Amino acid sequence: MKRKLVGLAAAAMASTLVLAGCSPASSGGDSGGDNSDKTLTMWVIGGDTPPELREYLATEFNEKTGAELKIQEQGWGDIITNLTTKLPDAKNTPDVTEIGNTQSPAFTNAGAFLDISDMYEELGGDDLLASFVEVGAVEGKNYTLPYYFGSRYTFLRKDVWEAAGQNMNPASLDEFNASVKAIAEANPKGIDNFSGFFLGGQDWRDGISWIFANGGEIAEFKDGKWVATLDSPESLKGLEQLQDLYQNASFAPNDMKDANQYQYLNDSDQVKDEDGNVTEDLSLAAATIMAPGWAHWSIGDLTTNDDGDPVREWNDATFGTLVLPGNDGKPAPVFAGGSNIGISAKTENPELAKELMRIIFSEEYQTMLGEKGLGPANEKYAGSLGDDQFAEALIESASNSKLTPAAPGWAAIESKNIMEEFFSKIRDAKDLTQLAKDTNAELDALLNQK
Repeated sequence: MKRKLVGLAAAAMASTLVLAGCSPASSGGDSGGDNSDKTLTMWVIGGDTPPELREYLATEFNEKTGAELKIQEQGWGDIITNLTTKLPDAKNTPDVTEIGNTQSPAFTNAGAFLDISDMYEELGGDDLLASFVEVGAVEGKNYTLPYYFGSRYTFLRKDVWEAAGQNMNPASLDEFNASVKAIAEANPKGIDNFSGFFLGGQDWRDGISWIFANGGEIAEFKDGKWVATLDSPESLKGLEQLQDLYQNASFAPNDMKDANQYQYLNDSDQVKDEDGNVTEDLSLAAATIMAPGWAHWSIGDLTTNDDGDPVREWNDATFGTLVLPGNDGKPAPVFAGGSNIGISAKTENPELAKELMRIIFSEEYQTMLGEKGLGPANEKYAGSLGDDQFAEALIESASNSKLTPAAPGWAAIESKNIMEEFFSKIRDAKDLTQLAKDTNAELDALLNQK
């Protein structure tokens, strides 16, 4: 059976979008006073928040408060610099802003966000995605909360798995590892450098699941500070499994990160630059990849839509989904993608900002997020994602998802690409323990940096 997939990406928008409600401004609203002359600024990152949701927020906010909501889109590549320069400036700060979940600890520890602990229960409490709540908290107080989540699972070529005689529903991570190595060895289609599991050498965001699944951690909070733990027995077991996969299952480039690996499942595909120019032609090179759930829009048979534009059409006979299994009967812990959201500590309109947060965490908006394919922050509304195989895989994989350490220095670690460099050395390392200890030293120098 084939399903036509319609992309979630919205039409291109101006970097700044000003939206006012259609109804007359209310006098006072829930935040008190006449707000008709006030404007609240909200930053979103990239195009994940589609136009319909932005318009809903602006209209609802205006009807509820009488004030105007100005939504500005920031780029992922610029967000750290922009937040660093604008958040401390009361005259230019965004009142409410999205922030990447792994970026949140650096800013919350620096005092950049308003303490919203008194709103925690009102905005969802324990129904909010716990791992995202954790990275937005400092010493038990809440500063940012989940905005939306994505999760990673595996996509596979059914035809290749079947031809290699492998069970497409491995019951454990050990079985999965054995299967993808067997597929690489069998190479039933006779393709040069064919990967049973395509894992880039610097793709730590996918590869970290093997450390997590064996009980390892990147770092732990001990005796009042963060300490790197890549050399623990549990972490080392995961590293040994990763080295085995790098050497016997994956032919992905050793300098490759986690971008566009899904293209290697298609019979043919193309890499394009920002201007749409083709920079590389690709062909089938992998039986299995791991990627965020949204990647399914880019996997399938090549066809065209009604406008004549090329699109991918998912083909259930050829492609399948698989939640990476752990060895404990649960899904393997995977790195959770997505964002947090918080109120600037320098906002001049804290009560209006709190009203916007109430709208964002309302059942209506949370449901709208799910209907657009974004995992809602409140797990009570996860059913809004639907019930197809992609929604089911997203929900199941997210049920055991993890984030990077909620350490104040994590943003600095990411900016220095320490994890990418560490993972790129795993394949050829002669001494994994020493590699782990050397990387621990690099992490320890930055983890507690504020």
